[in-house]
Amino acid sequence: MLRRFCTALATTAIAVGGGLPARAIDQVVLDLPLLEIGFTVSLRELQDPAALWNGQSDLAELNRASDGAVGRRLIEVFDTPLPIQTRQVVGQIVGSPLLEQALLAASALGQVDGLPVDPSGTELTVAVERATARGELTLLTLLRALPGKSVTVDLPRAVMMLQRMVAQRRQANALVEQGPAVSAAPALVRPGARPLRRSLISVPAAHRAQTLEVVVIEPERDANGRVVVISHGLWDSPENFEGWGRHLASHGYRVLLPRHPGSDNSQQQAMLTGKTAPPSPEELRLRPLDVTAVIDASGARNVVVIGHSWGATTVLQLAGTKPSTNRLRERCDDLNDPERNLSWVLQCSFLGSADRAGLADSRVRAVVAVSPPLRLLFDHGAADSMQARALLVSGNRDWVVSPDPEAVEPFRVAAANGHALVLVDGGDHFNLRSPADGDGGPLRGLLLAWTNGAFAAGAAAAPGPQARPLLPDAGWGNDEMPLVRVR
Repeated sequence: MLRRFCTALATTAIAVGGGLPARAIDQVVLDLPLLEIGFTVSLRELQDPAALWNGQSDLAELNRASDGAVGRRLIEVFDTPLPIQTRQVVGQIVGSPLLEQALLAASALGQVDGLPVDPSGTELTVAVERATARGELTLLTLLRALPGKSVTVDLPRAVMMLQRMVAQRRQANALVEQGPAVSAAPALVRPGARPLRRSLISVPAAHRAQTLEVVVIEPERDANGRVVVISHGLWDSPENFEGWGRHLASHGYRVLLPRHPGSDNSQQQAMLTGKTAPPSPEELRLRPLDVTAVIDASGARNVVVIGHSWGATTVLQLAGTKPSTNRLRERCDDLNDPERNLSWVLQCSFLGSADRAGLADSRVRAVVAVSPPLRLLFDHGAADSMQARALLVSGNRDWVVSPDPEAVEPFRVAAANGHALVLVDGGDHFNLRSPADGDGGPLRGLLLAWTNGAFAAGAAAAPGPQARPLLPDAGWGNDEMPLVRVR
């Protein structure tokens, strides 16, 4: 979802600027507010920490006085690979709620001095490309690539943000360690015997200016007549989920993967070249309508819908959870909120549209929400209105949609109605997907088991206090990345 976009959030607080750089930044000012002092360090010194700490500067003296604590913190902040896989950032359209939230979060860390104002954000994009061209992206490599005179970094806040990201995975880690991991059975994790065909179709969409492009993966023979729809995340594409679709189709299902034109990878490319704005808040309402149009075209009376990241939010809307602006208004501007994570940038951009995005579809029998941003969008008790059973899936290494606030805590409220939570040991925001040339990824057995269970249950798939589990006790696990069911 936020792979390319969130580099700006996790690295620096930058007054986005442009123009080709006359020179690169050569000084870093480390601001220590509690001591009411700051230290100026050259990037060359940061590249050679041993020489820095053995020197006679005030910073070296402070490091020795703290028994090396200051040095360890600097290494943690500047030299740790950033937990985002990215080469591009958003910085194109000032005034976009998505961009405003990005800059709000980024501004907590400091500022770049001597950087001309440029609303296009082109220079930041170029700097990230330059920084990642030689290897992993770190705060130090990004600073070396930025133009300007100096950068001021609020060191305590940078450390606090890193620590908060770690803290937001503690519950998930503990639950994974408690286990046990579910076993993997050939009947669920191996592909079925049916040969497959892939096609592209166009589906009319009255809510869009254009028709929807839909990838169709289905058995060439012995289809079971049941339909599954898969919704991709922000700046993603159906192709990255065709492995899921192929696995399900090999076991008899007809799988439909729509492309969401307002927030797919082609929209991102157009945005980064200045041809269009970031995704509109209205996409929160339009994406579920995309899926509803696909269901209409399929003729199915009952479907299972699977989504990843923003697509996971979409399927929860279709399952009957109604977004609200209540939490958005309360929490979006608090940069110190202990539950704040990168997905809040996206969620907070929906402040102007959330109250109009309740779009349940009664034909949706069950959903799978993989890495769903949801903490701010749905009020306590929102799950009570769901007409479909939900399986939440989260990786304990997900830095973009942190598992504790976005999955573990919401599940504690909703678990009584037969919903399920599965945690993936080693799962991050991107490695749970499976492209067309993949084997279905670590979730293939789980997706098949949940889908089988939902259709087999019929009307009993509906959530409720006495709802029976849709997952079997065993067989849907994965040998490479252990899956642990919570409750």
